[in-house]
Amino acid sequence: MKQKDLHKLSGFPRNRVGKILGYDNHQLKMPNKIIEMGLLPETIFRILYQAPFNGPMYVEFGEERSRIALREEEGDFIIVEQLN
Repeated sequence: MKQKDLHKLSGFPRNRVGKILGYDNHQLKMPNKIIEMGLLPETIFRILYQAPFNGPMYVEFGEERSRIALREEEGDFIIVEQLN
């Protein structure tokens, strides 16, 4: 059985395709904005760009290829798996 390659979104490599598995429930202050923007479990995504000095990351996701910017702290709440 193949073991999943789990990451947090904030540490996910650029230009790789991943899937959101869920959220880190140990930190109960998760911003609602993550869910409201459509970053739901099973969503396929790719990080297009990471600003220097731990700046925001630019994420493309979903079939519509929506794009958003997230701060690193927000990416710490999202548990992901690398697909390629």
